[in-house]
Amino acid sequence: MEKRIDFLSGSIGSTLLRLALPLMATSLIQMAYNMTDMIWIGRLGAGAVAAVGVAGMFNWLSTGLVTMARTGGQVRVGHRLGAGNVKEAAQYAQSALQLCLFLSVVYSAVLLVFAPQLIEFFQLSQPKVIADAQAYLRIIGAGMPLVFFTQIMTSFLTVTGNSRTPFYINAVGLVANIILDPLFIFGFGPVPAMGAAGAGVATVTGQFLVAAQFLVAALKDKHLFCHVRFFSRPDFGKIGDIFRLSLPAAFQNMLFPLIAMVISRMVAAFGDDAIAVQKVGSQIESVSWVIADGFSVAVNSFMAQNWGARNIHRVKKGFFTALTFMSGWGIFTTFLLYFCAVPIFRIFIPDPSVTSMGVDYLQIISYSQMFMCWQIMIVGAFAGLGHTLTPAVVCGVFSAARIPMAMVLTTTALGLCGIWWSLSISSMAQGIFCLILFLFLLKKLYAQQAAFSSSH
Repeated sequence: MEKRIDFLSGSIGSTLLRLALPLMATSLIQMAYNMTDMIWIGRLGAGAVAAVGVAGMFNWLSTGLVTMARTGGQVRVGHRLGAGNVKEAAQYAQSALQLCLFLSVVYSAVLLVFAPQLIEFFQLSQPKVIADAQAYLRIIGAGMPLVFFTQIMTSFLTVTGNSRTPFYINAVGLVANIILDPLFIFGFGPVPAMGAAGAGVATVTGQFLVAAQFLVAALKDKHLFCHVRFFSRPDFGKIGDIFRLSLPAAFQNMLFPLIAMVISRMVAAFGDDAIAVQKVGSQIESVSWVIADGFSVAVNSFMAQNWGARNIHRVKKGFFTALTFMSGWGIFTTFLLYFCAVPIFRIFIPDPSVTSMGVDYLQIISYSQMFMCWQIMIVGAFAGLGHTLTPAVVCGVFSAARIPMAMVLTTTALGLCGIWWSLSISSMAQGIFCLILFLFLLKKLYAQQAAFSSSH
């Protein structure tokens, strides 16, 4: 029997934690896919890490594309469920799934056809690294429909109050990936060693198992998906509504990896080892932001249903409860990344010269962790209330500022570390501005509700 969480009553802290803990665990599982690849690939050398790292950025870009269907779909489904309209909630879920399939097929085709040109952008110096990056990109490109499907299914199950099922399903994929990674990378029996490409094969195999389980879960669901008719004629009105609501968030989520690609090209000027440091460092740092991302999805669902029920007091209390949780987690990860930088980085690349560069990255980026956690959670809160443009503008402006800031700082004595400081400073600014603007939004919503109540 599925245990769904009631967003509209009961302890707010308990409700958020019960919903968020499986989501955060699911996010950690998603992170572990990439970390497992990096740990095994790191045994092949910094060049292989650089190859998987730059190709993996297109996997990151996919999260922005799937947001075009996921954010608007999740918000509209949450609003309709909060208002008690299950039938229309299912229609929005159906439209979002149809949009998601279309986007995933188009993106997959682009990665398969244009892999050489996409990898060429990073101006890698070693032919072996370039060949490995192209091979890895084509493999994960073929699995993009699986990635899109699992992400949107996680969101829809969560907004109905069921966050445990995505956790269990993704755990199976992680176990499969952990087992298959060394087998495909280094070879076993009649299967030859595939190197970097083997990591891609293992990841896609795990994603296939996850997608298959989500399909089974949807077929068994008696709350939302039993009303979804995927093969029905598309409702372009609802698809347009989803797209319009999702576009600012999608722009923001695609802008991040696009800017990161430009930053990576700047890092490449310092050598392939520097690229490897950036990729491994960002994977280590992800222990912070994936937790915040999981909590953001929980906050989004909580806000959507309570705003659909017009319970503004519960919305406010939920936000400040979430802010407290994220502040604590951000402070913890700051201390972790700063004081444990050496042993953590050595897990991935034991080379002393590369490790020293990695320690610089982790310690500089550690200062921004609490603010980054704020920003990610607050973006989810904005989206749950149907306001996606404001955080997209704030995060877009400060993310874009990383490029000129990095260009200036690298000309100083900081050198490569100037790039890391540009990332850290911009994250701090995003968190502070998002917090200020959300507090203004809450004040505005209270005033609107008071005016509505007095007029009735």
